[in-house]
Amino acid sequence: MSVFRLVRAALAALVFAAAPLAASAADLTVFAAASLTDALQKVSDSYRAKTGQTVALSFAASSVLAKQIEASAGADMFVSADKDWMDYLDNKGLVSHASRKNLLGSHLVLIAPAASTVKVTIAPHFDLAGALGGGRLSVADPNSVPAGKYGKTALTALGVWSTVADHLVIAENVRVALAYVARGEAPLGIVYATDAMAEPKVRIVDTFPDNTHQPIVYPVALTNDAKPTAKAFLDYLNGPEAAAIFSKAGFDVLK
Repeated sequence: MSVFRLVRAALAALVFAAAPLAASAADLTVFAAASLTDALQKVSDSYRAKTGQTVALSFAASSVLAKQIEASAGADMFVSADKDWMDYLDNKGLVSHASRKNLLGSHLVLIAPAASTVKVTIAPHFDLAGALGGGRLSVADPNSVPAGKYGKTALTALGVWSTVADHLVIAENVRVALAYVARGEAPLGIVYATDAMAEPKVRIVDTFPDNTHQPIVYPVALTNDAKPTAKAFLDYLNGPEAAAIFSKAGFDVLK
């Protein structure tokens, strides 16, 4: 477990250290769920090519980013991986409710390293503990991070959470959970389908039924401190060019 703790500490430090540096040279700053890393970077690059405007992107767990927005100004926009953390800021009056929109949807999957031969069919009371083969299940923190919360809810609904609750590798965001499986440090993990599609070193073992957890929704909103330029990027996120990029990455574009 010491390796996991070291990786988590290092990545967390990078998240907090990198954001101010990037923001200082950008036209606007967007805080976004870690699962959006690849797709939103491509959208940002496309926007810059079209407008010349630069966007600083800070990716982490939605819970971490929401707390950062609460603690200080600096972000112009927030894209959460669930409604709960957007509600948290909305209820505190820290985001513009009028600008809020459900942008994307996704699905929850069980993954294994690409070379793994494990076979699992997700169903009520399936033998997830046996499939781990003495290893640990990689999950984002089920107490705060959306992907982990969805995962715990799904496993609870299927009647298997209690069989694996003591056999977890808990990551601070879904991309770290993905990395543990990609490196072979965990035999199985729970991430979004879009994360699995972005990482060739893992494969999808099976998909969790949508009725085992709350719908996976990514809401977006401007913060109350947003620069005037942020509205144009929000419009771009809701436009056809961004929609094509998100769709290609595997997200459901919500209208």
